[in-house]
Amino acid sequence: MDETDFSLSEYEARLARIRVAMAAQGLMALIVSDPSNMAWATGYDGWSFYVHQAVVIGPSGPPLWWGRGMDAAGARRTVWMGEEAIHGYDDSYVQNPDKHPMEVLAALIHDQGWAGGRVGVEMDNYYYSAKAHAVLADHLELADATGLVNWQRLVKSPAEIARMRRAAGIVEAMHRRILEVAEPGLPKNRLVAEILHAGATGAGGHWGDYPAIVPMAPSGLDATAPHLTWDDRPMQRGEAHFFEIAGVYRRYHCPQSRTLFFGEPPATYRRAEAAVQEATEAALARARPGQTCEDMAIAFYDTLGRHGFRKDSRTGYSIGLSYPPDWGERTLSLRRGDLTPLQPGMTLHFMPALWLDDGGIEITEPILITETGVEKLSTLPGALFIRS
Repeated sequence: MDETDFSLSEYEARLARIRVAMAAQGLMALIVSDPSNMAWATGYDGWSFYVHQAVVIGPSGPPLWWGRGMDAAGARRTVWMGEEAIHGYDDSYVQNPDKHPMEVLAALIHDQGWAGGRVGVEMDNYYYSAKAHAVLADHLELADATGLVNWQRLVKSPAEIARMRRAAGIVEAMHRRILEVAEPGLPKNRLVAEILHAGATGAGGHWGDYPAIVPMAPSGLDATAPHLTWDDRPMQRGEAHFFEIAGVYRRYHCPQSRTLFFGEPPATYRRAEAAVQEATEAALARARPGQTCEDMAIAFYDTLGRHGFRKDSRTGYSIGLSYPPDWGERTLSLRRGDLTPLQPGMTLHFMPALWLDDGGIEITEPILITETGVEKLSTLPGALFIRS
């Protein structure tokens, strides 16, 4: 058994945690439509989230996988439950304006005897549509259970941490490949092809999975914005080029960003680099059990401010198992007001990015909260990368 494989007892422990949270909200059953949460609870892994699918968790027994009939084959290959827990709906329900798959799901919940109580749904979720909710509401008493499963995922098991470590090795290899091939005049799309190739090839003998977010790799004035991707323009001297990418191993993500400059950076970038480095160390000094997300954020913001820089957005978030379009777990945030206590086994993306008037600087770290402090999951130097 590989150290990153999940045992049946681990899945059972996850299910028990979910049911404790369900009971606290007075739920008879829970409809899980976020593919990350579906995978965490059952092991299901497939690119089928463009159609309606779910895992349904009742008050006892194994979860039920429910989805498009043709995807039941993928469920049989990936979930830990038996055949009796796999339920597929007819293909005539797919993208048909005259009927909706949620009619079938509601009937399944009635058949299980779970329709007599409140049924939780992930209302604020990328994969749960307004139409789906309206159809279910005609048949069931629904309650908002957004984030219920997400928060149970916060502290990682040893097997999950092993996957995160492998993902960290992959993202480090991706950044090192950037430094090997990037040069002035190289079209950005060709560099991104190298990044994607390195990500899929993997590192340390471990293969790379697909990322929940494509590489974000803007240059120059495009790098004043945080979420632009790439084009075919050649890389230029005198411009900042930042790369926000993730290594992925079996759906577990380690995002990391670095900034590359050809030639000597302007003084503003050097000042920003020094400010971010000092503020990062101040924040990581607070990254230990007993501190809160806010404690880390304030340490960063205050130190950054002493250098004359300001960051209005959050400085990080929880990471782990993810599917498109987001590699975050959508739980805690490193910002003022988030009093979530840090616990051993949490994995976070510490994201102290700054966007300046003429570009951006991103030097970010995937980190693990340990019993005594913090561990950087990557050994990549936390500095601007300078090339002549």
